[in-house]
Amino acid sequence: MWWIYALLSALFAALTAIFAKVGIKGVDTNVATAIRTVVILIVAWGIVLFKGSQGSIGTLTRNNWIFIVLSGLATGLSWIFYFKALQLGEVSQVAPVDKLSVALAIVLSIVFLGEPLTWKNAVGALLIISGTLVLIF
Repeated sequence: MWWIYALLSALFAALTAIFAKVGIKGVDTNVATAIRTVVILIVAWGIVLFKGSQGSIGTLTRNNWIFIVLSGLATGLSWIFYFKALQLGEVSQVAPVDKLSVALAIVLSIVFLGEPLTWKNAVGALLIISGTLVLIF
């Protein structure tokens, strides 16, 4: 079931690039990112309230809070740089380079989370890196 959510994530990430490229034309990318963030905030809290999940906030540990906040900071910085890259470059180049994050996530998961490096992960990461280099140069 996880792969269905992952495919939906990929679909909406692709749509994000297309919609963003059109939407940021002539706009300060930081303003565009702020607007996007408000929309996401409303949607995310709407889902939490609809599902009645808000009660689980009290169960979060200090560690949960620290790493969720760090994740949020990383996401925000990613979006700021992504919108600026989209404004300056072509979607067909920016989006695939952004997906270099997949290869970086594989490496970071090995280093920081102790996840095993399988041959499939290694080959996949190398192919992503190779494809990114082709698009850059």
